[in-house]
Amino acid sequence: MSYQALYRVWRPQAFMDVVGQEHVTKTLQNALLQEKISHAYLFSGPRGTGKTSAAKILAKAVNCEKAPVKEPCNECPSCKGITDGSISDVIEIDAASNNGVDEIRDIRDKVKYAPSSVKFKVYIIDEVHMLSIGAFNALLKTLEEPPKHVIFILATTEPHKIPLTILSRCQRFDFKRITAGSIVGRMKLIVDETGVQCDEKALQIVARAADGGMRDALSLLDQAISFSQDIVTVEDALTVTGSVSQNFLNKLAAAVDDRNVADGLDALEELLFQGKDPSRFIEDFILFYRDMLLYKVAPNLEESLERVMLDEDFITLSEKVQHEQIYEIIDVLNKAQQEMRWTNHPRIFLEVAIIKLCQLERANQTSPAELEGLLSKISRLEEQLQELKQNGVSINEEAQAAPRKKTQRASRKGFQVPTGRINEILKEATKPDLTAIKSRWGEMLSRLVPSYAALLKEAEPVAASSNAFILKFNYEIHCQMAMENQSFLNLLTNLLEELLGKKLQVVGVPEEQWLHIREEFLKGHREENPEQSSEDQVEEDPVVTEALKMFGEDLIEIKD
Repeated sequence: MSYQALYRVWRPQAFMDVVGQEHVTKTLQNALLQEKISHAYLFSGPRGTGKTSAAKILAKAVNCEKAPVKEPCNECPSCKGITDGSISDVIEIDAASNNGVDEIRDIRDKVKYAPSSVKFKVYIIDEVHMLSIGAFNALLKTLEEPPKHVIFILATTEPHKIPLTILSRCQRFDFKRITAGSIVGRMKLIVDETGVQCDEKALQIVARAADGGMRDALSLLDQAISFSQDIVTVEDALTVTGSVSQNFLNKLAAAVDDRNVADGLDALEELLFQGKDPSRFIEDFILFYRDMLLYKVAPNLEESLERVMLDEDFITLSEKVQHEQIYEIIDVLNKAQQEMRWTNHPRIFLEVAIIKLCQLERANQTSPAELEGLLSKISRLEEQLQELKQNGVSINEEAQAAPRKKTQRASRKGFQVPTGRINEILKEATKPDLTAIKSRWGEMLSRLVPSYAALLKEAEPVAASSNAFILKFNYEIHCQMAMENQSFLNLLTNLLEELLGKKLQVVGVPEEQWLHIREEFLKGHREENPEQSSEDQVEEDPVVTEALKMFGEDLIEIKD
C-alpha cells in the first residue's frame, strides 16, 4: 500500500511541529542547548497529544551530529536513521504486549552495552502503566542508575497507575489536551499542503469531535476527505463524526424555549430518522447549553466553547434564555443521560426529556404580551384610584390596619389556651360525665382515620360537664394541630354524639398548662369555700380518702 494515513504522514519531526505543548517543548529545548539531559523522562497525558512523537524527536536531538541543538536537523545520517527506524540504538517498546519480567530483564541485560551507531542508546517504553509489578521492580535499579550512554523515555496515558518509586526517578512532563483552535490551525496547514478543499466550519466540527487529540482529529479528517466528493463540507464532517448540526440544536432549543412540544418531538424524530445515536445527541445537547451558559457569563472566552459556533441564531437564543432555565435544562438532560445508559430503549427517555424541557416552569419570565396586559391593568387601576380621590372618597384607615393586626396575631407562636372556658367546665364538671366519655373513648379512637387517631394517641379526657369536656395533650404542638383543625373537631364531636347521645364541645389544653390551671382553680375554690373539707374538694376516690385519713392533708399531693 502506497497510501499512508494523514496522522502518519504529518507526524511531527521537530519540536516546533508539536502543537499545543509549548510548556514541554521549550523545557526540553533549553535542556538540549545547555546539555542537561536527564537519564529518565516520563511523558504523561491524553491520547494523541504528541507524547511518543516528542520522545522520538528528543532521541533524534540528543544523537544529532550537530548537537547541541534545540531541534534535530533531520538531515544527518543519525536523524534520518532514527526517523526511518534503521538505527537499532533507539528502541521503541510497547509495554502493553511486553509487560512481563522477562522482557524487562532482557532490557536490563542489554542496557550495559554501548550504542553502535549514535552517541546515546534511547529506550522509549510506550503505555508503561501496563507493566506488571514484577516488571516495574526489575526496572527500578536500572532506571535509577543506568549507564551514561542510556536514556529512558516512558510514555503513559494513566500516570496514576505507575508506582511512586518509578515516578520519583523520572523527570515528569504532563501533556495537555490540545485546544480546538490549535487543531484547526494544524489541519489548515495540512489541507493547504495537500491541496484538499475544505470548509473551515467542517474543520471546526472535526476539531471539537477530536476531544483534544491531534491524532483523532487527523483520522476524522482523513475519513471526511474520503467521504466527500470535491470539497469537505459541514454535512460531510457531521456525518463522519456522528455529531448533530448546529442548526438542528438551535431549532430544538428554540422549541424548548417556546414550550412547543410538537416542534421538539418533530425535530427529535428527524434526528433519529437520520440514524443519529441518542446517547451522542444528548451529550451534544448538554454541551450546547453548557456553552450557552459560558457565553452568557463570559462572552469573550470563545475558545472555552466545546460544541457551538457563535452564529446569529445561537446568540439570539442565548439572550432569551435565563441562567436559571439553563441550570434546570442541564439537570433534566443529565438525569436522562444517566437513565439511558441502563436501558434498551434510550429513545423513550430522550422523548420524555424533551417533553419535560418543554413543560418547565419559567421563573421570573414574562412574555411581552403578558407584560403589556399587566401594564394596561395597572394604568386602569391608577385611573380608578384618581377618580375616587377626585370624588372625595377616602380609604378607611381602620380597614387598612385590620390586616396588619390579623397578620401579627397569625405570626404568634404557641397555642393560646382558653383558660376562662376551662374554668367554666371545671365548675360544672362531674365524675359520671368524665367516666361516660372515658368508657367510650377507645371505641371512638378505633373509628377515626389513622391520621386523626395519631393526634389523640398522647391525649386523654381529664374533666367533663354535661355539655363540654377538657382534652389534655402531652405536647403543645399536638394540641395546637388538633384544635386548629376544624374538620377534625367536627368529626370528633359527631362520633361522641353517636356514642353518648349528646353533643359535647371539645376544649384542648397542653399538659403543662393544664396542671397550672387546675391548681389555680382548686386554690380559688378553697378560698371561696373554706369550710369545705379536703375530701369534698377532690373527687370521692376511696384510695384518696383512705390516704388522707392515714397521712393527713398536709403530707399528700393529689394529681390526676
